[in-house]
Amino acid sequence: MNSDNKKLFVSIIGSRGYNIVYSGYETFVKEVAERLVAKGYRVRVYCHKNLFVDRPKKLNGIELVYMPTIESKVLSQLIHSFLSMTHACLGKTDIILAVNAANGPWGIISKIFLKKTAINVDGMEWLRPKWKGLGAKYFKMAAWLSTRLYNRIITDAEGMRQVYLREFNSDSTVIAYGANIRYTQNQELIIQFGLEPQSYYLIVGRLIPDNNADLLLNGFLASNSNKKLVIVGDVPYQDTYATNMKNKASDKVIFTGYVTDPSILAELYHHSFAYLHGHEFGGTNPTMLKAMAYGCAILALDTIFNQEMLLNGRYGWFFQKNTQSLGLCLQKAEKQPDLVEELRRNARNGISQKYNWDAVTESYSKVFEELKPIQ
Repeated sequence: MNSDNKKLFVSIIGSRGYNIVYSGYETFVKEVAERLVAKGYRVRVYCHKNLFVDRPKKLNGIELVYMPTIESKVLSQLIHSFLSMTHACLGKTDIILAVNAANGPWGIISKIFLKKTAINVDGMEWLRPKWKGLGAKYFKMAAWLSTRLYNRIITDAEGMRQVYLREFNSDSTVIAYGANIRYTQNQELIIQFGLEPQSYYLIVGRLIPDNNADLLLNGFLASNSNKKLVIVGDVPYQDTYATNMKNKASDKVIFTGYVTDPSILAELYHHSFAYLHGHEFGGTNPTMLKAMAYGCAILALDTIFNQEMLLNGRYGWFFQKNTQSLGLCLQKAEKQPDLVEELRRNARNGISQKYNWDAVTESYSKVFEELKPIQ
């Protein structure tokens, strides 16, 4: 890295902050921000003030700014990003990296202040079942504004690049997410759930329609499987959809709620018979990447994004969006455990250079170089 890059000051907005890991965005910020600092960048991450009890100004070389917001499921992130963008533009930041296409409108602020920007737009939020009516319209508008107000659009999969070309006539730079290869370290951590290795299917994710959580549960129940189903995740609010699912808990269907200990979660991945993935509207999915990196056999909903990640079936099997198709997939897996074991053995090979955090960071570094303000 040349000496000019050492002067580059990158501010990251749109996540919950550093160094908490709630979801894909926070994992992305942690992995990339730390590597950017190691490469000589000055990096600032904007954090949700109310989520942090301790508020150091700097951690692992990363500058931290804690911005307030209101407690609202819909408005919390938007207000936080508005304040963060404004703060960053008033400072000496060279480049602003935003995550989430919902922050598209705030690109007007950076335009006014002549700040260079990039935005990771993530998935097709406007199609997600949780956003209906005005919510869906807002996300579609925000995604379009992202393509008009930011200097560089970043999509995390070739399939998502095609979506943005088709929907908004806008090309983008494809940079995927990464994952860290891991092997089992303490098998006994799954005993607390009454589990044995390869005795259960695993689902990890929020209990929301976007992830087809009910389809996975109902398909499992209809299959008459001799395995158990372990569902890791919940929603942080009262919700009829999630409650209806949790009412189906039994000796065979185990809801763990949130598992915040990464070691326990990793062992649940490692020792599953297979990981079930129903996500539909995103690009490169961090949860499925983790399943690959942890050596899971993967059974996934057939989408262009999942096909891309699993290399058209090399690293997993696919089912259609109905319980019968999923049930047949489960039956096939249980009748041919040797093929499932082969998927487990090969899974980590899917974490190619494309999904390597060092390579991901290098790709972002290249974008920042291209956006670098003229000295």
